[in-house]
Amino acid sequence: MHSAERALLIAPCGMDCAICSAYLADLHAVPQKRGAINYCAGCRIRNKRCAYLRGHCARLQRNEVRFYFECPDYPCQRLGHLDSRYRKKFHMSFIENVEVIRSSGVDQFIGQHQSRFGCQDCGGLRSVHKGKCFVCDNVRSGNT
Repeated sequence: MHSAERALLIAPCGMDCAICSAYLADLHAVPQKRGAINYCAGCRIRNKRCAYLRGHCARLQRNEVRFYFECPDYPCQRLGHLDSRYRKKFHMSFIENVEVIRSSGVDQFIGQHQSRFGCQDCGGLRSVHKGKCFVCDNVRSGNT
């Protein structure tokens, strides 16, 4: 995947769709099991504003911000709540993600995630949610 295409997988909130179980299941056409997994093709790829906070941010809806850190209300309460949940459950921070993007750029952020979530067996990317590589089906516990 080219750099520009990969950058489209970085949502405004800092979620990297390339490590999201819903995106990976959709990408790899994982057979759908009732209630087991959601499917998502990514925010920016579908020209959507944000899967998590889509209806709650007027600035996103009006295309006034590309990433949440560009918003004068950043970090808003909704992003803070989402960040707290993901820190506890998945050991990933949306706020840290957007701060890396702000300070170092999208390419640096993508490189960090490639190192952190790269599958050591096949080179694919492991899901932040379950540690599963959807390319070779290997699961590694822990997401660091």
